[in-house]
Amino acid sequence: MVTGLWENGSMAKLLAEEEEISPAWSRSSERVAINIDNLTFKYRSGKGVFDLDFAVGKGEVFGFLGPNGAGKTTTIRNLLGFVKPKQGRCSVVGLDCWKDASRIQKQLGYLPGEMAFFEEMTGTQFLNLLDAMRGGRKKMYRSVLMERFELDTSTRIRRMSKGTKQKLGIVAAFMHDPAVYILDEPTSGLDPLMQNIFVELIREERERGKTILMSSHNFEETYRTCDRAGIIREGRLVAVQDVHSLKSSQRKAYLVTLGSPSDLDHLRSAGLELGRINNNTVEVFVSGNYDQFIKALAGCRVLGLDVVNQTLEQVFMKYYGREADVE
Repeated sequence: MVTGLWENGSMAKLLAEEEEISPAWSRSSERVAINIDNLTFKYRSGKGVFDLDFAVGKGEVFGFLGPNGAGKTTTIRNLLGFVKPKQGRCSVVGLDCWKDASRIQKQLGYLPGEMAFFEEMTGTQFLNLLDAMRGGRKKMYRSVLMERFELDTSTRIRRMSKGTKQKLGIVAAFMHDPAVYILDEPTSGLDPLMQNIFVELIREERERGKTILMSSHNFEETYRTCDRAGIIREGRLVAVQDVHSLKSSQRKAYLVTLGSPSDLDHLRSAGLELGRINNNTVEVFVSGNYDQFIKALAGCRVLGLDVVNQTLEQVFMKYYGREADVE
């Protein structure tokens, strides 16, 4: 029975008693776990990734952020050795991602954005298959993960919901306890409770010294789990920042419903940054200047005030002066 292993602090002991991770990975003395050097890969459509250059240190959780179609999955495909770079190179713990793809794939913890299963298998059969391919290590860890995510693997995969399939993919990626994880939109399809459990798992893995590259378009998820974040836009890396710096740069948007047109004139004269205007309702962007915002509202007759939840893409576009591209 494995109940409570995560709560009573014995997980580290359990994992230490099991087989060590492959020596090929543990021998490396480099401080960089994932390295992308001048990477370019271009599709016939002209899309792809261009001149990507960043590194993820050992024991770091790195968020790889951008809107859909920005190039996150293409970058991951290069890291997994699924495609060959047109220019540059990338490596995982010193292993070349193209030349040593089979060695990397065997030991990496990988969660694809769009998972494909053997649908007629049960979840147990699928995990057993992966277990056998990896040498059957860390079986207790697999049981703990299944319990933690409340995963029933007795049914056929084709009958599982999207959320259950996502949990199956998470267990498959983590159960062999690798040193490095590459996770593509890992919480897609999970309910809020399971999302919180996943966030806790990532934090614990970081405490154990694991390296994690996690692509996402969920800003809050990244803020809760990552040390740094790289932002990709149209295939190009536009910034790499500490997540706390990125958080502080995020604007808040408010919808203010005013009593009269003269109130709108007052907000304009207050020097605030205004967005959409619909009759007497105006969108106001605030970046830390809350005193100015509140004082301006105090001079108006305010009939309504709502917070606008900005998408990550809107945050990005404003952050890099490209908000005109977003409706």
